[in-house]
Amino acid sequence: MAKASEVKSGNILRFNGELVTVEEYIHRTPGNLRAFYQARMRNVRTGKLVEYRFRTDEEVEIARVETNDYQYLYDDADFFVVMDNTTYEQFNIPKALFGGAAQFLKEGMNVLVAFESEEPIMASLPASVELEITYTEPAVKGDTSTNALKNATVETGVEIRVPLFINQGDKVKVDTRTGDYIERVK
Repeated sequence: MAKASEVKSGNILRFNGELVTVEEYIHRTPGNLRAFYQARMRNVRTGKLVEYRFRTDEEVEIARVETNDYQYLYDDADFFVVMDNTTYEQFNIPKALFGGAAQFLKEGMNVLVAFESEEPIMASLPASVELEITYTEPAVKGDTSTNALKNATVETGVEIRVPLFINQGDKVKVDTRTGDYIERVK
């Protein structure tokens, strides 16, 4: 157990039996009232936002979370199988932890997974990935007004919007959070 004064933004706490990540943590001293800490926290599992005021001497439980790089191996029903790069130990990570970015996963990619006492609680992909275009319609000459986009399918099977000059076989950089095209890779 730790005092509320020891908590920082980014910490993961066990709050009311749930794991929450501290997004904002501010020390307040209003006029002639006692000082307190105002916390905005997000539930790790549900994503729900919680606000709470901690007394300065209140005890809080800071969760011990280990975050490490793992290599994605393959898809197994409701799980993704990842491997620790140093011990070669394999883990099953629930697909839900990756969210919408899971559609951009390809074999051999490094992912970040956080464990709290042997249980995976968070997982994320890199901010951007390089993928090859497997199918797109050819652009018609003179069809370029301003910032025209067309549909293209990448090697993971996801359809994204790309500029008209992108052709089948090109490699593109894609933002994993939004699914937007960033740039063509040489």
